[in-house]
Amino acid sequence: MVSGQFISIEGGEGAGKSTQIRLLAEWLESRGIETVTTREPGGTPGAEAIRELLMSGSADRWNSRAEALLFAAARADHVDKLIKPALVAGKWVLCDRFVDSSRAYQSGGSGLADADIMALHAIGSEGLLPDMTLVLELPLAEASARAAARDGAATDRFGARNATFHENVAAAFRGYAQQDNNRFRIIDAAGDVETVHMHIVQAVGALLS
Repeated sequence: MVSGQFISIEGGEGAGKSTQIRLLAEWLESRGIETVTTREPGGTPGAEAIRELLMSGSADRWNSRAEALLFAAARADHVDKLIKPALVAGKWVLCDRFVDSSRAYQSGGSGLADADIMALHAIGSEGLLPDMTLVLELPLAEASARAAARDGAATDRFGARNATFHENVAAAFRGYAQQDNNRFRIIDAAGDVETVHMHIVQAVGALLS
């Protein structure tokens, strides 16, 4: 039997994370692997309530320190009530964003210390990290166009931030992947949906061996 595995899918706005998580779950299920798909912030009732606080309102509703604390609180509930129980039960957990998004957005994008983000994660979620993190990488112009087509005028607080912020986020993800090539895999998300899916399948296949 394959033991439970935890995979996070990361990337900027419009990279196609939700679509690729759905396709990966279908691929795993077709091989008899029970999967749980979830997202951050969110995944549990408490974390979804915090998500509403984080994602709605004006860009300056929360400063970066408050955002980091709220994300950490949502993640603590998510890990305790959904992610860890699923892994203990031998299921594979596929998460649309995890702690690396907090690192990229609140540290890389907003200037907090990465060590402080990870300290909050150690307290709230006991330092849990995915077995594999897939970073969907897409040129900023294409990502912005995809996000605009998807969201129209309904952009959330993070999607509405300027190009410099999103460039810093993308650079942060790339930096984390370069620092830890055991956990991270960079996936070129510029191709068609099926091609990107096949790249992901090739990466995830390492966890099946």
